[in-house]
Amino acid sequence: MSEAAASRTQALAGNEVSLTGVLISRESLRYTPAGIPVVDAVLAHQSEVVHAGQPRTLEFDIAVSFAGPVAGRVDSLMPGTTIAAAGFIAPRRRQSKSLVLHVTRFAEIDSSSPGRPAGAIEPTDESKR
Repeated sequence: MSEAAASRTQALAGNEVSLTGVLISRESLRYTPAGIPVVDAVLAHQSEVVHAGQPRTLEFDIAVSFAGPVAGRVDSLMPGTTIAAAGFIAPRRRQSKSLVLHVTRFAEIDSSSPGRPAGAIEPTDESKR
């Protein structure tokens, strides 16, 4: 691969999303045929941003998927729990137009101090899995 092509690929590879929200629904822990634990859920997000110099209120629900060790952790959380989640956006399945936030790490947000994580979102070392 040429240096220019490698540079374009690296530039296009950036896909990291972080979002806070309330876990409004969660499916039961399940396992893929490969034995990987998975929990699918829905996160409700609400925030205010400035876009084109104008304030804008954002309110939306987004499908989220937890796989591997994070699935076991989220399986113990009840709907109504506020979390800070980080991961990447990808199609729900191959050739799907529907997008899902695939959570690679998350922290529960302490409800007694709004906006303050109960624990930091720790980076994961995927090479250890």
